[in-house]
Amino acid sequence: MMKNDARSYTSDQQKLLRIKAVDMVFREGFTQRATAKALGVSRQHVVKWCKAFSSGSYEALELGRRGRRPGEQMLLQPWQCAVIFNTIRDKTPDQLKMPFVLWERIGVRELIKKKFGITLALRTVGEYLKRWGMTPQRPIERAYERSSQAVENWLNNDYPAIQKKAEEEGATILWGDETGVQNTSNVGRSYSPSGKTPVIRQSEKKIKTNMISAITNRGKVRFMIYPGKMNQQMFIRFLERVIATIPGKVLFIVDNLKVHHGKKVAEWVTEHIGRIELFYIPSYSPDLNPDEYLNRDLKKNVNSRAIPRTEVELKMNLLSFMRKLQKLPDRVMSYFNSSPIKYAARAEAV
Repeated sequence: MMKNDARSYTSDQQKLLRIKAVDMVFREGFTQRATAKALGVSRQHVVKWCKAFSSGSYEALELGRRGRRPGEQMLLQPWQCAVIFNTIRDKTPDQLKMPFVLWERIGVRELIKKKFGITLALRTVGEYLKRWGMTPQRPIERAYERSSQAVENWLNNDYPAIQKKAEEEGATILWGDETGVQNTSNVGRSYSPSGKTPVIRQSEKKIKTNMISAITNRGKVRFMIYPGKMNQQMFIRFLERVIATIPGKVLFIVDNLKVHHGKKVAEWVTEHIGRIELFYIPSYSPDLNPDEYLNRDLKKNVNSRAIPRTEVELKMNLLSFMRKLQKLPDRVMSYFNSSPIKYAARAEAV
């Protein structure tokens, strides 16, 4: 029987041929010689495919990438690669007056063309990025109004002073923030048969509830669920709960929400200055607040077990998550491993 030239097959056709061969040998009981004859391929190929399948699975039958080997016939010289790599690392497209927000493959291709007059296929651009150790990542969002000088001053002066004050007074440093949760699913992926997309049923009616929380870098958590919008009286009520449940003095760090600077709040804090003081992170800098990372954890997981249909169910999900979190100090302390807030992961009195 004339042998087939599998080199003319597409990648998918070659993979199907390999799968058919191993199925004939391992499932249908054909000999390797009979399989080779039936499929019109050499016995050596069938032996090779069966050996690969025996040491792995069907995935072991995947084709290797065709074409030149890595490093051969490079279209960019090493020095050109270095220029592009450093540009992507140090600049954003808008800084170079390019019509892109982020460095995606199409933007990198335009950068290469702009600098060296070389036009590459998008796939080739992707291969260069992979070779340089670059991966697609979700960017950190920062407001244009954010002051780099204020952030630097916070990290180098303001927070170290708060930390020193805590050590001298035996105080607990807390970071606090408000957030809201809804009756929506923010779960990840779900296993399902190929071609059958899993379905999550949820109400079209949007339900929301709010919470204020506070954490220490030793894993302590305090929280309060409240209706409607945060106001000064609600904030004061939470502060009262904080000093009632944490012994000694509390140095409470929050953002610059207008309520936090309110006149009633200031008067209340002055009356309780021996128990609590307020401090404020720089404006437009939520990434400097460890409690923001609790909020992310909350929104990702609060409805992971059941999508709430009513406000009561939503509050029960929220209450269940937060009470569980209070028993997991290591999980709370892990928030402080994030690069922007490692500054806050130092030991404080608790």
